[in-house]
Amino acid sequence: MENPSRTPEPSPPLNPDRVAVLIPAYQEERHIREVAARARAVIPAVLVIDDGSGDATAREAAEAGAEVIRHPRNQGKGAAIKTGFRTLLARGFEYVIILDGDGQHLPEEIGRFLETAAACPGLPFLIGSRMRESARMPLLRRWTNRLLSRGISRLCGVPVPDTQCGFRMVHRSLIPALFCESNAFEYETEMILIAGRRGCPIRSVAISTIYADEVSRIRPLRDGWRILRLLARYRKSPLR
Repeated sequence: MENPSRTPEPSPPLNPDRVAVLIPAYQEERHIREVAARARAVIPAVLVIDDGSGDATAREAAEAGAEVIRHPRNQGKGAAIKTGFRTLLARGFEYVIILDGDGQHLPEEIGRFLETAAACPGLPFLIGSRMRESARMPLLRRWTNRLLSRGISRLCGVPVPDTQCGFRMVHRSLIPALFCESNAFEYETEMILIAGRRGCPIRSVAISTIYADEVSRIRPLRDGWRILRLLARYRKSPLR
């Protein structure tokens, strides 16, 4: 008879060779070399998608040892992520970790995603949550994030405390469903909506909240309008 007091054995670690890091980047020559190098210290396969930058983003990423694919013109963050998805899916990776190239995420915290995925094999979608340290966010971003996260969580039927976090981990089984029409910043929101509407479990992973000298590429009026249109479209379609 099995002893109920026995401590369960820890899950075996996730093999890093099954995982690739995807970094969409635009005009990130100041930070991309360090971000890519630190990511490679955790996961050897790092792919940077340079989304039509006019600076040295591609060169800096390559000199850090990352593979680089360049878009000839700027197409949007969503388009860059989808280019990375197509490439890495074709190469057989089981998981893709996405993080921003501006230094707002700590590559060393990739391990937190790996541990969570190892404990729940096949978990389709993991997303970082900075809400444990939400006081470190600029006030306007904190309020906006909370408001959007509540609305998006209701629409997708899954509670997601930090829907605006770009630090994510996606299983290959979900990736084909993520080739939708969105190509700009609203794509990250649509990823969550698609996963939730398909009934996929979404697990949040606590990460650090960092705001330093990074320059946000989000244009509040234009990108805010795109997100609102996206939410209106999903609001019209019933949950499955």
